Amino acid sequence: MKMDRLIGILSILLQREKVTAPELAAQFEVSRRTIQRDIESLCRAGIPIATAQGAGGGISIMEGYRVDRTVLTAPEMQAILAGLRSLDSVSGTRRYAQLMEKLSAGTGGLVPGGSNLLIDLSSWYKTSLPPKIELIQQAMEQHRTICFSYFSPKGESVRTVEPYYLVFHWSTWYVWGWCRMREDFRLFKLNRMTELTAGDGFAPRPAPLPDLEPERVFPAKYHVTVLFDPVCRWRLVEEYGADRFTVEPDGRLRFTGGFPDADSVLSWILTFGDQAELLEPEELREQLGVLTQTLANRYRRD
Repeated sequence: MKMDRLIGILSILLQREKVTAPELAAQFEVSRRTIQRDIESLCRAGIPIATAQGAGGGISIMEGYRVDRTVLTAPEMQAILAGLRSLDSVSGTRRYAQLMEKLSAGTGGLVPGGSNLLIDLSSWYKTSLPPKIELIQQAMEQHRTICFSYFSPKGESVRTVEPYYLVFHWSTWYVWGWCRMREDFRLFKLNRMTELTAGDGFAPRPAPLPDLEPERVFPAKYHVTVLFDPVCRWRLVEEYGADRFTVEPDGRLRFTGGFPDADSVLSWILTFGDQAELLEPEELREQLGVLTQTLANRYRRD
């Protein structure tokens, strides 16, 4: 993409005294004429670039406008590289790593070969997720709507959305956009989408950043109290942290927390088998009793 190339050229010029057009053409795998047009674009954008012909000539940023090459330290560049590689873990390509290589061209030892920070954002949905992300990214760049069937606890619906942000949060990918059905901004989980397609164009509107506070996205309807056997400590620490439960005199663990709906509570408790007892609220305790009796009847041997 031209914008990626312009950023890469500018990065090289900021960190090298002078570079030739053939060097840039080879670095970005384009023609010298394309590089010349890119330099003209940078000049029109207000970047003071000088060119010199002949032996010892080349392209450089005019004296007095150069940014100190120590503006980014090696650890900072490594952090940027790790972040870009994490995006590659979703797309299944090396697109972002290649962009980083272009941005870091000419920095010498500023970006060491190895890295001790690895971020993998891929999920169990490695086959279905990357095409969705790719389509949504293109739709955002082209200001086109996305259309899809959406599955939620309230049922299935068909949505048309003006997409503004791809969001990775709570170990899951979402898209934040204006839902034409609800006439408001909504957050949609990519894994719940099917039949995703790009729609018609739209005029971008001011888009607020999504409020990702758990209380805002998953408002707590039920506040529960549960007693767990001591062997469940590792799961409580992993899922909620060590400060969400207390130890009873008999060694059991008293957990308190909020849940958005009854199904979330009951399904979570059942994953612990007979190692958990729901104490409150009473209405969910009764529902869990009926549910477990139903399951006992279903699996009882005649």
